[in-house]
Amino acid sequence: MTNLKYWLWFSQAIGYCTVKAKQVYNLYDSIEEFYLGGEKEWRLTGLFSNNEIERLSSTPFSVANDIICACNKYCYQMIELESPEYPRCLRSIDDPPSVLYVSGMLPDIDDRLTIGVVGTRRASMYGIKASYNIGYNLAKSGVTVISGGALGIDSSSHKGALAADGVTVCVLGCGINVDYLRENAKMRSDITFRGAVISEYPPDTPANSYHFPARNRIISALSDGLLVVEAAKKSGSLITVNSALEQDPQKKIFAYAGPSDPHFYGTNQLIKDRVAELVTDYTDIIKAFDNVYATTELDLASQPKDDIIDVIPIKGKAPDNISGIRTRDLTEVPVHKKDIGLTEEEEAVYFCVREEPTQLEKIIESTGLPVNRVMSVLTLLELKGLVKCVQGRSYQII
Repeated sequence: MTNLKYWLWFSQAIGYCTVKAKQVYNLYDSIEEFYLGGEKEWRLTGLFSNNEIERLSSTPFSVANDIICACNKYCYQMIELESPEYPRCLRSIDDPPSVLYVSGMLPDIDDRLTIGVVGTRRASMYGIKASYNIGYNLAKSGVTVISGGALGIDSSSHKGALAADGVTVCVLGCGINVDYLRENAKMRSDITFRGAVISEYPPDTPANSYHFPARNRIISALSDGLLVVEAAKKSGSLITVNSALEQDPQKKIFAYAGPSDPHFYGTNQLIKDRVAELVTDYTDIIKAFDNVYATTELDLASQPKDDIIDVIPIKGKAPDNISGIRTRDLTEVPVHKKDIGLTEEEEAVYFCVREEPTQLEKIIESTGLPVNRVMSVLTLLELKGLVKCVQGRSYQII
């Protein structure tokens, strides 16, 4: 508790999302030693500007007691940078939070497979369904789902994990007790029973626009891999990707393929630029960590598949037997390319697309596949230069 007070004081003096906390952590045996050194010692480190020295000198130590009282009122846990409970993966970045505020129980982040899921707040039903299903299946497989608690993709992935009775962590850009996004209040409450809601900001800190890019670095640091679902050209999700790669150039980045639409431009571009691995269902993510997290929890054979768990109803009725894909005889369509190494699903979709524009609904009807699978395969075929999107929701072969 003693070191906690010093880190609380330090965070109030220097602020959040700063490299100074890690520098002090590396330089001193404890934050208490730094505090007791006083102004002369602080100047000798060469780490702080005159303005920062002034803030360190003028910030009363009693501010720590005020924060502790507030956290005790709400039953929040506080985990300081020096604590053995502090996630090692978060401590390893250049600008870790001085203190983490936790509602619920923070899972063993360092020894479990963790996947961050990010995407637009203004998500389409396609993106919502994809993130919910992936969140559900990942959590069902023993994976901890990390996201930011925002509307759209974030909320869908959290809710999917909760529906699977899995573990999920919500990283906020404000104090945990702040009534930000009231419509998500129940979800945040539910998360505290199946994981944790966390923040680097003490209680009563309001949500500010600059808090959210800072929050993203925590999501990426806590995640072994990062999945982007539905991101436009200038999406904030791409900031999270950049943050992840700055923290670890080897970090696994995944993108869920979407249609040729401005709302999916960023997602699809990540795939085209080979920044992200193409994902069509949750097994693509888990297989990427083979031999890294060897655990019976990640037994793919015992888990339901994305295209079977149609947890969010979509217009129309899904076929009873999705494996019974209806295909066309190749001789019927001589203009299609043959023997090009397509999977069964890819062939099913490819040979339903004609020279003239073919409506998406027609392709779905002809293949008997769920809409999310058809959309993912069409995007993959576009990337392979076999089809192109024309006239909005129509496709034709190239």
